[in-house]
Amino acid sequence: MAKHVFVIRHAKSDWSFGVSDIDRPLNARGFDDAPRMADRLAAYHTRPQLLISSPAKRALTTAQVFAARLGTPVANIRIGPEIYEAHRATLLAVINEMDDQYNEIALFGHNPGFTDLVNWLADGHVANMPTCSIAHLQFDVEDWASVSGGLGELVWFAYPKEG
Repeated sequence: MAKHVFVIRHAKSDWSFGVSDIDRPLNARGFDDAPRMADRLAAYHTRPQLLISSPAKRALTTAQVFAARLGTPVANIRIGPEIYEAHRATLLAVINEMDDQYNEIALFGHNPGFTDLVNWLADGHVANMPTCSIAHLQFDVEDWASVSGGLGELVWFAYPKEG
């Protein structure tokens, strides 16, 4: 059985002065894009069983919107503090440590780590993951510990402004 990772960058956030980076909320465009992109994922034949989010407010809010649209129980959202501002190696460790009972997971977090991760895992050519973009990666492996660079296939990539 294949393993699937949906790498989802948080929706557009507000750059309010006086708010720490981790506490930045979504802005109006973010609240518009997140449900639309979640609906695109909901219409797809493969859906994540488990959502793992950075603790940043903008990422967690995006994950919550996706969960609501996908019909995923709130209990299936986990906060992964290590995802916040993570580099590729840290993000890979999050994936490698997943419980093998799950075959489809989604990570919600940030650039530049997410773009780097997608390109490294799938030998991809994604120049940049815009806010609220989704990269679906598939791995023909039996366990998460086997996921590594170049082993993934970029099945599809979508972002809000693509038309």
